Amino acid sequence: MNDRVLIIDFGSQVTQLIARRVRESGVYCEIIPYNKAAAILDSFAPKAIILSGGPASVAAMGTPRAPERVFQMGVPVLGICYGQMTMCAQLGGEVEAGDHREFGRAFVEIKKSSPLFEGVWNMGGRYQVWMSHGDRVIRLPAGFEVYAASENAPFAAAADEARGFYSLMFHPEVAHTPDGAELLRNFTHKIAGCTGGWTMAAFRETEIAKVRAQVGKGRVICGLSGGVDSSVVAVLLHEAIGAQLTCVFVDTGLMRAGEAQEVVRLFRDHYNIHLVHREASDLFLSRLAGVSDPEQKRKIIGAAFIEVFEEEAAIIGGADFLAQGTLYPDVIESVSFDGGPSVTIKSHHNVGGLPERMRMKLVEPLRELFKDEVRVLGRELGLPEAFVGRHPFPGPGLAIRVPGEITPEKLEILRKADAIYIEEIRKAGLYDAIWQAFAVLLPVKTVGVMGDERTYEYVCALRAVTSTDGMTADIYPFTHEFLGAAATRIINEVRGVNRVVYDITSKPPGTIEWE
Repeated sequence: MNDRVLIIDFGSQVTQLIARRVRESGVYCEIIPYNKAAAILDSFAPKAIILSGGPASVAAMGTPRAPERVFQMGVPVLGICYGQMTMCAQLGGEVEAGDHREFGRAFVEIKKSSPLFEGVWNMGGRYQVWMSHGDRVIRLPAGFEVYAASENAPFAAAADEARGFYSLMFHPEVAHTPDGAELLRNFTHKIAGCTGGWTMAAFRETEIAKVRAQVGKGRVICGLSGGVDSSVVAVLLHEAIGAQLTCVFVDTGLMRAGEAQEVVRLFRDHYNIHLVHREASDLFLSRLAGVSDPEQKRKIIGAAFIEVFEEEAAIIGGADFLAQGTLYPDVIESVSFDGGPSVTIKSHHNVGGLPERMRMKLVEPLRELFKDEVRVLGRELGLPEAFVGRHPFPGPGLAIRVPGEITPEKLEILRKADAIYIEEIRKAGLYDAIWQAFAVLLPVKTVGVMGDERTYEYVCALRAVTSTDGMTADIYPFTHEFLGAAATRIINEVRGVNRVVYDITSKPPGTIEWE
């Protein structure tokens, strides 16, 4: 893998979008926090470096800076927003904090031609961009020239092309900068000389070779949930190491209706993968009895999974590795900033490693991919569309879709309501247009009248969102007719529910609510 771009993260909520745009152009890239970048710069050997935006003020003391080595490596560097400001400050320019804030849509005028704009923007033209900054550059470093300006940002684009340093005050990675993806492509392809040869077929072959090298003749246990991530991991590992792989499907009692049967049928019958179906609902439900806190639920479930995997490893005579479907957003959120909120957000992933008592090492072949890239890999591997395109279902399962204490009765109510909801979505031909849809049994009962009797039963919430990779989400705009039909079926067919509501909460960058 010769063409690699390194993105140094200063804490922007849209840094992941930079990576997505770069990868979409066929160039492999990784994100590293600013405070960990110095240690890997030379070993990573990037062909170009991108400095992300961030919430801090360059004008304040003690705020993040790029490693000085970044500007000494002789590779092109692109600074975006905060990245522009720290670049300018570190190279001898001047940044001020003041009243010249600029948030939202803006227009830049092109003052000078550049390879960054080639085939996209013409000199003298005026183009829409997206700004999000409080500080601004007031003096450029020696060697820099102005290439574009906006009303409130006289140095909206500036560069020292002789040294390969480019900077943008606006965010090219977001959809609100319509030509942003092409600007990033110009940087990686025309300025940095990347060939754009990173494909999923190439990734497949590379990862198979990596797995074989890592595992050798060892045995691997794969935790198979039936979701797209673990399913793709299982098929990829089976292709790489064959009979050295044992998949363990743990029926936690927290699965959706028909989930266990579908998973076992596919992986035993279609792929002939050695699959252990472990019935462990009594274990999980007994551990969860009386527990209401969602974070405690996650930890209990995670610990129980580890316990089951250890037992199954002993039964087959020991295992050297545990495989799991860790994705790149999990890694990013778990390492971005020490002590940050991602420690809580991703606590159900063993991203940081396994408990010390376990003698197994982790195998995580999807660690470099976003969710939609995993789907592409799944199709590359020949997985049925029913698995590749299925909605995400988190490891804790229905446990976090039953807020409050979990009981078998509540789980059965939710399982039935959720199945009806998904069935109605499929009947309407909407399943593939939705990123994720599910029902939640709220810890609330309401009084209602059904027929000639008064009822006191649970409220069921329905949720559906659109997304690309799960980093952001927006509500799916169901018609009133659809919601009415789904709600009527749930109330009529699921004893225990007498009211249905639709959750219309959008989700900014981060993980999707109720997960």
